[in-house]
Amino acid sequence: MVIDAKEQSLEGQPWVLGEAIYRSPAITAGYYLDAAATAEAFRGGWFHLRDSCVYDEQGLRVMVDRFKDIVKSGGENVSTIRVEAVLAQHPGVMRAAVIGVPDDRWGEAVTAVVVPSDPEEVNEAELIAFCRERLAGFETPKSVIFVEALPETVGGKVLKYKLRQQFC
Repeated sequence: MVIDAKEQSLEGQPWVLGEAIYRSPAITAGYYLDAAATAEAFRGGWFHLRDSCVYDEQGLRVMVDRFKDIVKSGGENVSTIRVEAVLAQHPGVMRAAVIGVPDDRWGEAVTAVVVPSDPEEVNEAELIAFCRERLAGFETPKSVIFVEALPETVGGKVLKYKLRQQFC
């Protein structure tokens, strides 16, 4: 189910951003030795994983992003997943992650951290122009940081908190 900030269902309200909550026998029983985190995550009898979602016109849930990963830029919420998907389409990008970097004007600036396929074949201006053709202006990265590798888990998930620690 997708709910709003007052924990009311958003079913039948397409494209209204909310939080996905889950109930299933396959969900964890709680956080190891952390009763406070378990109580917060299971409030109201539902598991709150902090995923932002919307319903589409057919009532299907569409994941937007993790709430902690959404970039708040100029009063707009930017889905890092959406920007990363566009960056991944560029032939010069092997891997990309998007974070919000503190910015005096925008609050946070959409920033792409990119592992290039070939560092000689791609540059910041080219990637920003590529994104500008495919994304709204507020979603387009304001800067690109090139790295040799992204920090990741054993399973290959990018550790964005480490990128935020390094670049914010």
